[in-house]
Amino acid sequence: VASARLMPEGSRIINLSSPGSTRVFPAYFAVGVSKAAIEAVTRYLAVELGSKGISVNTVSAGFVMTDALDSFPDELGVKDIASRATPAGTVITPEDVSKVVAMMCSTDAEMIRGQVIMVDGGETLTHQ
Repeated sequence: VASARLMPEGSRIINLSSPGSTRVFPAYFAVGVSKAAIEAVTRYLAVELGSKGISVNTVSAGFVMTDALDSFPDELGVKDIASRATPAGTVITPEDVSKVVAMMCSTDAEMIRGQVIMVDGGETLTHQ
């Protein structure tokens, strides 16, 4: 919050999260807990900094094809799950996520505050 004094009105803080913030995944304890915490921080800072014209949100991405998927044990089949997880049958890419982050930084999103925006291709709709 102290660094907010250096931020001009209209600034954006965009945090990154994952469905592991609310769902349990094997071998994901430390990351899942930290993602849950950042989502709570988002809500609190959105209220704390809102009067200063600073918006705070989180973008939560589902399985994104990055090197991070290599950290899961092969027997979990995470890469295979990721390739079949979305209703459209497509894989989320880093570019998919970055487009949403860019939109959240635009003035078009200035009244979106304290929210967790899911970028998962609909995966959370079909896999609870």
